[in-house]
Amino acid sequence: MKNFSKYFYVILFFLSINSIFSQKRNFEIKNGEFLLNGKSFVIHSGELHYPRVPMEYWKHRLQMMKAMGLNTVTTYVFWNYHEESPGKWNFSGEKDLKKFIKTAQEVGLYVIIRPGPYVCAEWEFGGYPWWLQKDKNLEIRTDNKAFLLQCEKYINELAKQIVPLQINNGGPVIMVQAENEFGSYVAQRKDIPLEQHKKYSHKIKDFLVRSGITVPFFTSDGSSLFKGGSIEGALPTANGESDIDVLKKNVNEYNGGKGPYMVAEYYPGWLDHWAEPFPKVSTEDVVKQTELYIKNGVSFNYYMVHGGTNFGFTSGANYDKDHDIQPDLTSYDYDAPISEAGWATPKYNALRNVFQKINAQNLPDVPQPVKIITIPEIKLSKNADLFDYIDLQKPVINNLPLTFEDLNIGNGYVLYRRKFDKAQNGKIEIKGLRDYAHLYINGRWVGEMNRYYKKYDLKINIKAGETLDILVENMGRINYGAEIVNNLKGIISPVRINGNEISGNWKMYPLPFNQFPKHNYKPKDIATRTPMICEGEFFLGETGDTFLDMRKFGKGVVFINGRNIGRYWSKVGPQLTLYIPGVWLKKGKNTIQIFEQINDNTNFTINSIDHPILDQLVK
Repeated sequence: MKNFSKYFYVILFFLSINSIFSQKRNFEIKNGEFLLNGKSFVIHSGELHYPRVPMEYWKHRLQMMKAMGLNTVTTYVFWNYHEESPGKWNFSGEKDLKKFIKTAQEVGLYVIIRPGPYVCAEWEFGGYPWWLQKDKNLEIRTDNKAFLLQCEKYINELAKQIVPLQINNGGPVIMVQAENEFGSYVAQRKDIPLEQHKKYSHKIKDFLVRSGITVPFFTSDGSSLFKGGSIEGALPTANGESDIDVLKKNVNEYNGGKGPYMVAEYYPGWLDHWAEPFPKVSTEDVVKQTELYIKNGVSFNYYMVHGGTNFGFTSGANYDKDHDIQPDLTSYDYDAPISEAGWATPKYNALRNVFQKINAQNLPDVPQPVKIITIPEIKLSKNADLFDYIDLQKPVINNLPLTFEDLNIGNGYVLYRRKFDKAQNGKIEIKGLRDYAHLYINGRWVGEMNRYYKKYDLKINIKAGETLDILVENMGRINYGAEIVNNLKGIISPVRINGNEISGNWKMYPLPFNQFPKHNYKPKDIATRTPMICEGEFFLGETGDTFLDMRKFGKGVVFINGRNIGRYWSKVGPQLTLYIPGVWLKKGKNTIQIFEQINDNTNFTINSIDHPILDQLVK
């Protein structure tokens, strides 16, 4: 009888535990509130984009968020990050979205997904694949059949990653955004009727529903832009709104007179461009605004809580009346509470104190930062003139210069070459330059053109029989505003000399830098101002994060152990270092490769330091 009683209670215990775990978990919007498993819930979220952080560091950064006092992580999903070429999808390795979501759940964070398809985010082309522009019948971000077909394919592929991890399926995903900041686009594209705009945005939400996503939807716009951006059946949330009364008034107007109230993007920092000052937001202002949201029960998401890095060619660009393009930095530090390298900043510590006051239990300990190392002088022992490499490649020949898209490359560089039978003396104009170019005659540098400074011409003197080379760089496609529809790269209009169009026998050499160019390096003196490729080896007894010091270099890209770390432009700043994650270094032999475009002070050594330099304008 005693044994029966013991087993009875054991069975009863396991049945009760099983009952608890089998209870349906859910997240809903009801009676003007967010409800988590039936109880009122206020979202305290931070934005972190998994492609901007090495996957080995995902858990560390998420633990940093948890230790700060947040309960949710928000991430964009970048379409062009996962569809690597038409129909070729990659959600594995560092692109494993499921793993990121599951890691957040392990850490104890809920997840909000922002899938776009347009995301902005200072990311190349706002997340769109560059090759969409190859379809002449396709117009992005509108009620266009060809575009919507591609959007639906993307959403269906993405849903395979998200649906199994929704909260009602046992995962941590509690909300999904439909489109992104569409109200500002509607305001800028007045050439399209509002009804047509609305047809498009509502179809995006319909695709999300049909894909199997069942958690609540929301939109995200400036609070004065809800008319264009709101979508029926999705909660309107405000970006950057600091006034609680304004927030409530605008949400009420488009949400049946009630909440919940959420600021989907509150900015504790701001984005950065090359050649412009590094903007900062004071800790005092961020703390004050956070306390105001908390006092009023407003949900919010820090954009960004941790920015990370625009590795490779992933950074996008803006534009304004003074600059036809404003390319974004490689660093996406954002002056965020958690720095680019994952360090707790004074802003982080101040916010942690705020959240500790509203938590009955002690917050988790702040994780230790990743070890920092410095690398002494590395000799770049292998050096080559880029033109020597070009001369070994097979060109594409056409009557007129072709765009990057026509040449079937998305990023990197194209060298445009033409030999002249007759002398040309005067002004060369390339009004369709996208985005940055150096010009050479018979390998001799003659000048720079630069879309940032609206410099599209220069004086030139070409003798009969000489060859003109134009090395053009794509500095990142525009990711925000009406100009996003005009994002072809390379030379997209005729080249003119003294007003005459130069046609016939253009040779083009694509340099996508998907991999660093392989070359048989031979000893050779390289003339100043000649673009060069360099390579060196260095040996490490231990690994750790570090910051490559680019102050002796001009402009280009760096590869470490085969990975494109990103662009540098030390001639202008404000970023003068490149963040190297320790997990991408190796004990023993490592390889560094550099493409230096400007080369006005030939350097054959480089080193790293123990801190970033992100705020020093050079000119």
